[in-house]
Amino acid sequence: METERRGELASSKENRAAGIGRTRSLGGFLGVLGLGLAVAVGVGFLTLPIVALLLRVPLSDLADYATRPIVRDALWLSLFTSLVSLLLMVLFGTPLAYLLGRYRFRGKRLLETLVEVPLVMPPAVAGIALLLAFGRRGLLGPMLEGAGFDLAFSTAAVILAQTFVASPFYIRSARAGFQSVPPELDASAATEGAGRWARFQHIVLPLALPGILGGAAMAWSRALGEFGATILFAGNFEGRTQTMPLAIYTALESDLNAAIVLSAVLIVFSFALLITFKLLSGKRMDIVGLDG
Repeated sequence: METERRGELASSKENRAAGIGRTRSLGGFLGVLGLGLAVAVGVGFLTLPIVALLLRVPLSDLADYATRPIVRDALWLSLFTSLVSLLLMVLFGTPLAYLLGRYRFRGKRLLETLVEVPLVMPPAVAGIALLLAFGRRGLLGPMLEGAGFDLAFSTAAVILAQTFVASPFYIRSARAGFQSVPPELDASAATEGAGRWARFQHIVLPLALPGILGGAAMAWSRALGEFGATILFAGNFEGRTQTMPLAIYTALESDLNAAIVLSAVLIVFSFALLITFKLLSGKRMDIVGLDG
């Protein structure tokens, strides 16, 4: 009798274990299925509009549209202004990123917050703020006008608008790159007699380079796509302030195909820029890892 009870208990335990195993397997399957569906929906949502736009590109008339003044002028103006903006960001943003990434000081959090405000500022607000700062009736307007500069509604205004809205992307990424450099390496080189510039050039900068390159790529893409601040501070004048986003906005009113071609050019350029950065940064990180 006792033997039968033990057998029943053992059989019951085995059945419960099997049931739990089946439940877990079913739960795991449903979890994987749910994750796959969520990923598919997310990827589809992000890629479908891009695919839809590229499918509408008029390939047969692409050469004709690419040589039209509204497309050609906007393309060259966007490249010129965004490259100048990127140069300004690197020249003035790198020292700031280095300061924020390598030093602790009173007011650091406040300074970081001030630098990152344009990230959350609506583009229209950024345009009005730039106009009130550098326009004819702005804070610096009389002084600039006395020196012979009229920034508002000029190509220089485009560069300022792009730099203002895109520089936080560069500074934030470059700061993270500088923060990632172990302080022990810098301190060890200092004990060996290496000067500050030598340590920066041969230790800190190479290790922080992936973050710097990433920030440059993001900032350049942001500058190329800037619209709101530019149209309010620089206006929309063909050949002078009409960058590619503004040209798309203008072309939508009269020539949809021209707008599609401009949009496709921006997408292809941004994609190529991101792929190039990923390849370069990946190789750079491999080299740094091998050197370490």
